Amino acid sequence: MNQPESAPTENRPTFVVTDPDRLVGRGHQAGDFLEAYDWIVLDESKGFLRVQAHLPDHALNPRGQLFGGFTPTYVDMVALFTVRAGPARLDPEVPRGWLATTNMRIDYFEPILGPTFIIESKVEKHRGRTVFVATKFFQDDELAVHALTTMREIQAPNPLGDA
Repeated sequence: MNQPESAPTENRPTFVVTDPDRLVGRGHQAGDFLEAYDWIVLDESKGFLRVQAHLPDHALNPRGQLFGGFTPTYVDMVALFTVRAGPARLDPEVPRGWLATTNMRIDYFEPILGPTFIIESKVEKHRGRTVFVATKFFQDDELAVHALTTMREIQAPNPLGDA
């Protein structure tokens, strides 16, 4: 697969992309594990993301499905990018802070079988430094996973740039 164009600068890590069709480039630990550098952004607006993700072999359980323990990694990553979604996501001039996940709830309805599936995520509520995000996984147009994530914006500067 093609490596998405990244935007390394003095203050930004190499996994920050400038390609609007990509969410993250190589070099992000969780993103590399999930092979998120190959995901495709299908739709994006302020506080909303819809991506086509895929299921790497190393994330499968013995039945050939997404291992449930890896689902929170997908949810956490997509929720984080959903908070930043919109026109400003690719703007190198927009400062990025750190987000800490403080709570996550996941309900499983159907197995994720891959090879690809759709993830939709939306900021439901943003109050002060607290952000509440709903994330849904669809396998063949069927709701398979529904997750709710609460994140807290950290005011201290992020020594790593974007996360």
